[in-house]
This record gives sequence, C-alpha cells and structure tokens, in this order.
Amino acid sequence: MVLSVPARAGSPAAERAARTPVATYLLIALAALVMLLGPSGPNPLYGSGDARACAEQRYEHRWGAVPAELLGGRPLTAAQLSALPPAAPGCVLPATPGKSPELSVLTALFVHAGWLHLIGNLLFLYVFGPAVEARLGRVRFLVGYLAIGCLATYGYALAESGTPDAVRALVGASGAIAGVLGAFLRLYPRARVTALVPLLLFLPLRFPAWLVLGLWFVLQSWSVTSGGDGVAYLVHVIGFVTGWLFAWAARPAGDTLGAPSRTGVAQ
Repeated sequence: MVLSVPARAGSPAAERAARTPVATYLLIALAALVMLLGPSGPNPLYGSGDARACAEQRYEHRWGAVPAELLGGRPLTAAQLSALPPAAPGCVLPATPGKSPELSVLTALFVHAGWLHLIGNLLFLYVFGPAVEARLGRVRFLVGYLAIGCLATYGYALAESGTPDAVRALVGASGAIAGVLGAFLRLYPRARVTALVPLLLFLPLRFPAWLVLGLWFVLQSWSVTSGGDGVAYLVHVIGFVTGWLFAWAARPAGDTLGAPSRTGVAQ
C-alpha cells in the first residue's frame, strides 16, 4: 500500500490541486457505471451461475479488444470464436458483425473482469490521477489517458499476433493507468511515498516514488516472460513507458518538477 505526499502549501502545484480533478473522477465513474450495468456487476438481467458466466464471456468479446480483430480490421467469425474454451458448459460465443475493432480499444478500457480487477485499477487512478491531471491539465490528461490505453492495447496485439491469445478479449484500464503511473514518476521524480511493507508486518516506511514505481515497473517487466496467470503484463509495461514519455512531452513549458499535489492511498 502506498501513500503519496502532498505538495507544500502555497506552491503552484498546491494551487492547481485545489481544482477538482474532473477528468479523473469522470473516468472512475464511467468504469464503475459499466461494471454496475454489465454482467460482472449486480444486474439481474444476466441471470446467475452458468448463464451469467456465459454472458460475461460474450460481453467481454463484444466490447473488449481482441488482438486478431485489431490487426485484421474485422470481427472474428463464428468458426474462430468456437475454438475458444467456453466459460460454462454449452456456452456459445456468437459472431459480432457490427463490432468495430478500432472502437473496441476505447470501450475495452471501461470493461473489467470482476470487482477486484475494477477496484485495483480505480484505486491507483484515484491516488495518482489527480496529481497528474493537476500538472498536465484536464484536457491533456484525458486525451493522454485514452491515447496511452489505445497504444498499449495495439502494442499488445502486435506482440500476440499469431499466438493463441490473439483471439482472446483484452479488457480493463490497466494500460492507461500504468501510463498515469509513468507520468507521475516523470512529473514528480522527487516525491516520497509511504509504503506498507508486508514482509515487515505492514510497517509503514517512506521511500522515494522513483523506487516504489520503479520496482513496480521491474516486476511487471519480469512478469511478461514469467506470467501465465491471465494478466496482460506487457500492456502495463507499454503503458508505463508511454505515460513517462507523454508527460515529458506534454508538461507545460516552464513548469518545474516537484512534489505531488494530492494525498491518497493505493495498493
């Protein structure tokens, strides 16, 4: 768990922090709304048990980003979908001829595979998003968030081309949020964070942000080759690097790097 440190009172960052992080809250609200209305949420229209599991798989393939679709420019056929393991006995994935692969890279950012997936992502966004938005501005932050998420998804699609995972749907805002972390590290290199270390009985210790986020990046990079748990770690790596570069290029002229402008908690 990580606790970011607020900016000094009266500093330019602190003054900008007084503005409500509208873009960050909007992204959080949209992702939460999609979860509530979709089959992974409490919506009773999707039934329960195997019926809901099947509905979740269909929903993810309808609105998620599928690498083979992105690279081929067209939705998967019924024959291609039939090769996927069903989420429940008798579950059949129908073809989606009206699906736009190009649009799916955006819709996939707001679809999550369960509450843990959603909460984990949104907690990071809630903590680090406002500080990055305060420094870059609402429009730059929102455009950068969506663009980084799309670039990370396409990068993953290229890497998975020709593999079995090329026909599996990718959902979640992890790539875009990894971009927020990369941008935070670029904009606030001297920030210090308080981390609860599990190996030390959750003793709170203060570390430089570059160390905490740097270790997170190293772990994600290592997991790219040693993964296998269904998490698209490559999306995290691409998003983080792209976010760092975006913050470097988009930071307003004359803006100095400093302490973060908001206090928050992230796991």
